[in-house]
Amino acid sequence: MQFLALCWFIYLEGWSDGSNGPLLPRIQQVYGVGYTIVSMIFVFACLGFITGALLNVVLSEQLGFGKVRIPGSFLQVGAYSIESSAPPFPLFVFAYFINGIGLALQNAQSVAYVASFKENVETRMGVFMAGAGALSSPLVATQFSQLHRWSFHYLTCLGLALINTFVLIFVFRLKRKDECLAEIGISAESKDASKHSHLRQIFALKDVHLLATFILVYVGAEVTIGGWMVTYIIDVRGGGPSSGYISTGFFGGLMIGRVALLWVNKKIGERRALFIYAICAIILEIVVWLVPSLVGDAVAVAIIGMLLGPMYPIAMNHCSRVLPPWLLTGSIGWIAGSGQAGSALFPFVVGVISSKAGIKTLQPALVGILSLMTVLWALVPKSSGSRRHD
Repeated sequence: MQFLALCWFIYLEGWSDGSNGPLLPRIQQVYGVGYTIVSMIFVFACLGFITGALLNVVLSEQLGFGKVRIPGSFLQVGAYSIESSAPPFPLFVFAYFINGIGLALQNAQSVAYVASFKENVETRMGVFMAGAGALSSPLVATQFSQLHRWSFHYLTCLGLALINTFVLIFVFRLKRKDECLAEIGISAESKDASKHSHLRQIFALKDVHLLATFILVYVGAEVTIGGWMVTYIIDVRGGGPSSGYISTGFFGGLMIGRVALLWVNKKIGERRALFIYAICAIILEIVVWLVPSLVGDAVAVAIIGMLLGPMYPIAMNHCSRVLPPWLLTGSIGWIAGSGQAGSALFPFVVGVISSKAGIKTLQPALVGILSLMTVLWALVPKSSGSRRHD
């Protein structure tokens, strides 16, 4: 029951992320904004997530798992309520900031909770992050993007968020993480022997910053593809309104990759597997760049999604291996917050470049981003040199 409740939140988070790509051209049309201004959606979502990540480190230590998640879910309900009314653009963008805080407070708690399981952690993490929400939401968002009441898509987000709030209260009942884990037979994690605050300890860990930088670039690549690829297909390849379904293909690939490639990760090792996936994704991105085929690009984007899919769960599994258990929730919060910084930084930069040189620059930019990501993974240590008490 607990695992399913956490999966529902991840479904909601994926649903929210997967909505942006198909809706982005319509948002530009309705509000009359260009690539740079519409990219402020990503920037404010990022600012919200970073704010939530910092709050999470402090609140987790003081309030605990159950009491931190509920305010996060309420913030999401408020954000989707605002967005569904299609308010003036500044308020619409500010709702992304509110939603970012809510997502951050829940994301770190959820990932750290799954990472605390003792058995089949890799499989659970892969299933947990499968991305079914991001797969299904573009199907719905594409339909709403063609309607007069396009913003009513956010009512679907609101419904999912309300269910999430109810489930959190019913399943976890505001309890701390150790209490909830004890209910399913998992013993409490090691205790903190340091006199310093968790925030200070986390920022003193080199491994945290290396993983945070990798995730920053990885999420930046994922959101850039999911957010801008539809616009690229429409403007450069001459795709029609149904091009939004390419986002479904990409996020569908993410979901399939996170589950179907689990056996590959186990067979050759997660670290080596990530290198192989990254190199193959770069090659396919070059194909999308150089081969002017609408169908071919759609297929390649879906395969790129499948290759990128396992990377985030692999990184989170690595966190549980190299970071102190008592700092895991706060560390994952900061690492995930860095990822959301990437989710704003890279799409925003691509938007600025596209406003100057055209959306055709998307593909060479993605090749560069994926190459940087691969180099950063090589710098992440295989084992921890910083798993210490102080």
